[in-house]
Amino acid sequence: MTRIQANLVLLLAAAIWGGGFVAQSTAMESIGPFWFVGLRFAVAALAVLPFALMETRRMGSKPSKAEYRAFGLVGLALFMGATTQQVGLLTTSVTNSSFLTALYVIFVPVIAVLIYRRYPHWVVWPGATMMLIGIFLLSGGAFSSLTTGDFLSITCAFFWAVQITLAGRAVMASNRPLALSCAQFSVCAILSMVIGAGFEPINTQAIAASIREILYVGLVSSGLAFVLQVIGQRYTTAPQAAIFLSSEALFGALFASLFLGEIIPTAGYIGCAIIFAAILLVELVPELTKRRQRKLGEMA
Repeated sequence: MTRIQANLVLLLAAAIWGGGFVAQSTAMESIGPFWFVGLRFAVAALAVLPFALMETRRMGSKPSKAEYRAFGLVGLALFMGATTQQVGLLTTSVTNSSFLTALYVIFVPVIAVLIYRRYPHWVVWPGATMMLIGIFLLSGGAFSSLTTGDFLSITCAFFWAVQITLAGRAVMASNRPLALSCAQFSVCAILSMVIGAGFEPINTQAIAASIREILYVGLVSSGLAFVLQVIGQRYTTAPQAAIFLSSEALFGALFASLFLGEIIPTAGYIGCAIIFAAILLVELVPELTKRRQRKLGEMA
């Protein structure tokens, strides 16, 4: 695969994820957020299960109790991130949700400082400032204009960052990415459906009415797009991968405009642009700095 083809594959993955925001929003016309999250990740877990079993046979042993505990914590973080995002979509736009969720790019290095005492690249701090300015403009120039859904989307970004941090540690320790995926999807599905059973009415008609969205997000967003990401990243550079994958937020806003008729004011678009620029800044500058230092080391 050429680099151009790989980048187009990554662009397709980002477009699929962007479309997922629209599916998540429209599904709640007929089904509650917790049931949607539960069914979505149940489908994803079943899709990954055969591959997780193949991975276990290949490794010749099942995950240990310690590994299962680590997988469970990742699943708990996934549950918190997925449910706050889904509930947030009840009272915020798809455009706002897609851009505010992208704040996890800033939260990840901050969490690394708090948990592992690993200090981030200096660019994180101006990136965080740019994010705040972007959110301010996205809210229409007043933080008081942010809705409950907006705050839940920001909370979701924090939990996505926790999930990314814990998943990275767990997969490095276990070398079982498929078992981790299946376990975290299962934990998220069970917790969501338990809460849904207690607080949200459900029937077969509601499931049938939202089955397309459930299958799209469960199979395509959670399955196919991640496969495309892994394939694409093998044949391109990390900075280019970051650019194409970060376009998820832009696709979310584009599809919201096309399919849901969402319109935001000019200041909101400027805010989106600043948030996107901050994402690229935080993802690209550290990688480019490493490459420059590596070249200088080779020259020396």
